[in-house]
Amino acid sequence: MTMEAYRYEDGSISYPGHPIGPDGSEPVDTVDLSEYTAEVITWTTSTATPPGVREPNTLAIVEFDVDGEPVRAIGQATSDDIETGDEVEPVYVDELRTPGKGIREPDSQEWDGYRFEPV
Repeated sequence: MTMEAYRYEDGSISYPGHPIGPDGSEPVDTVDLSEYTAEVITWTTSTATPPGVREPNTLAIVEFDVDGEPVRAIGQATSDDIETGDEVEPVYVDELRTPGKGIREPDSQEWDGYRFEPV
């Protein structure tokens, strides 16, 4: 599983990828962010989570440096022991939330993804 971001003609990179980039062009390449580390820009801990999401749930906004191009992402942290400025790496998990605990049909969505783990 990859943490796929899109690179555009002007060199910008977005995560998640979008069909049209900031310069109006279509993606020209992809980048697997799971091969990089990132810096925690900010974080918060939610104590009132949606059904099926662990409680408390620490979330972080992180910034990757991909060949000098900043790429930001938001996601769950693996631990509540996280601080602004920490270096983190994306780690793949099978279930970001418990299937069948939300209002949507379990087969209608993906349950896997990435969390950010302090290095």
